[in-house]
Amino acid sequence: MTLIPEISPNQSVELLKELHILTRDGKLNQDSRRKLKQVYHLFHFIEPLLEELLSASPDLSLADHGAGKSYLGFIIYDLFLKARATGHIYGIETRPALVSKSQELASRLGFARMSFLNLSVEESIHAPQLPEQIDIVTALHACNTATDDAIKFALHKQAKFIVLVPCCQAEVASVLNRNKNQSFGKTPLSEIWRHPIHTREFGSQLTNVLRCLQLEAHGYQVTVTELVGWEHSMKNELIVARRTGTARKNAQERLEQILRELNLEELRRRFIYQA
Repeated sequence: MTLIPEISPNQSVELLKELHILTRDGKLNQDSRRKLKQVYHLFHFIEPLLEELLSASPDLSLADHGAGKSYLGFIIYDLFLKARATGHIYGIETRPALVSKSQELASRLGFARMSFLNLSVEESIHAPQLPEQIDIVTALHACNTATDDAIKFALHKQAKFIVLVPCCQAEVASVLNRNKNQSFGKTPLSEIWRHPIHTREFGSQLTNVLRCLQLEAHGYQVTVTELVGWEHSMKNELIVARRTGTARKNAQERLEQILRELNLEELRRRFIYQA
């Protein structure tokens, strides 16, 4: 088969066909090309974190929350863990049909150190199938509050690294909209989200700001960057958090102040989590 330049030379073509990134005759269409580019870019951010962890301990664990079809988990295993004797990937997903398909595919490809669990976030925190501590927690395009669920799980598991690409952040925008009239009398900042399109965009931006503050308050150093060019995906913000154990001094205070000033105090339980 003719080599496709976008595909890593170490990548299993059989896997890409099973994930429907490649067609059965080995072709790559435009939509699949974009999807593969996103996953590869994310892998390149994650790979040095995996190397760092393995240099300290061979017992590596990664949990992909809201795994969906587990594109990310399978590609990380194929490109990184397959050639090594240790390390385990856990795909956590609430849709049983997707879990079953991933289990069957991992078995067929001989990816023995992959587990797929049909669990909610609350169940996954305490599930005996998962270790007490997870080294890396990932969430790729986990929709709306699913990213917050992944953060909650990661904080409880004291993850050394958290890698997030948030998607469809609607909860904060809906609360801003619901409290809009009350906010007009409370703060002139409400002009920022007076128009519906601004409510949506500001709500999305604010959601990730609050997530970063939450992570910093729990002792993580946070980096925010682009995953790929905006021409490939509008859901393009990448948040990488490294656990240092030292909380940013004013992160919790700033988080609470923003919730008060923007009339979002009903979201305290979402963003102020006691692990």
